[in-house]
Amino acid sequence: MTRFSGKVVIVTGGASGIGAATVARFASEGALVTVADMNEPATLTEGAMFVRTDVTDEAQVVAMIEATVAKRGKLDCIVNNAGIGTAMPTASQPLETWEKVFAVNSTGVFLCSKVAIPHLQATRGNIINVASISGIGGDYQMTAYNASKGAVVNFTRALAMECAEVGIRVNAVCPGVIHTPLAAAMLGNEEVREEWTSRVPLRRLGQPEDVASTIAFLASDDAGYITGHNLVVDGGLTAHTGQPDVYRIRMKREQGQGV
Repeated sequence: MTRFSGKVVIVTGGASGIGAATVARFASEGALVTVADMNEPATLTEGAMFVRTDVTDEAQVVAMIEATVAKRGKLDCIVNNAGIGTAMPTASQPLETWEKVFAVNSTGVFLCSKVAIPHLQATRGNIINVASISGIGGDYQMTAYNASKGAVVNFTRALAMECAEVGIRVNAVCPGVIHTPLAAAMLGNEEVREEWTSRVPLRRLGQPEDVASTIAFLASDDAGYITGHNLVVDGGLTAHTGQPDVYRIRMKREQGQGV
């Protein structure tokens, strides 16, 4: 498949996890990819270029996008994937932690979009933001992360309205629990991993490739009439009302009684 043959794509946070899978997916379909990350990837996909970038620093974002356009001649898509997480009670959360999470997860998306828009207007390209189901619902002890991803969700809608008249589509993906380095510490515990898996209707944890393929769809011409959309990729987790599976509970009880 060569949906992106000759297309120029930037992936922030592209050195690992969802970002690395997205880089690999675009490259496999013919794209010329820039990996923008604080850390150099262990291996660089053939044809890709790496630009060390702190997405919270506007000067570095400008330099990264200008380097991409200088080498490739244009820009067709930017995937705003760089992100960090935190989990702690709000009452004991330092202001510095809150500000850092917002700087990367929200301000970084704004800066990269802002600088990319003039180039994307020239190609009628598109922006894909990586938000989270944590941006459309609440989690325990994760107020900073929830709020920062919620900002990305509504920024996506607002920016799509603004950019539609210049031919730029703007969408987001909202992953559920994905087996990435960011989640490794949590999912390394077997009991916690099973608790997560049991809550997902598809009964498996998401993989980075699950999100990468969705990003590729949204960036493709197949999604040419989709903009301002936040597409959930969570194995059905947020489809659940939160109510217990009373049928399964009853069946277990009856089986235990030998009925």
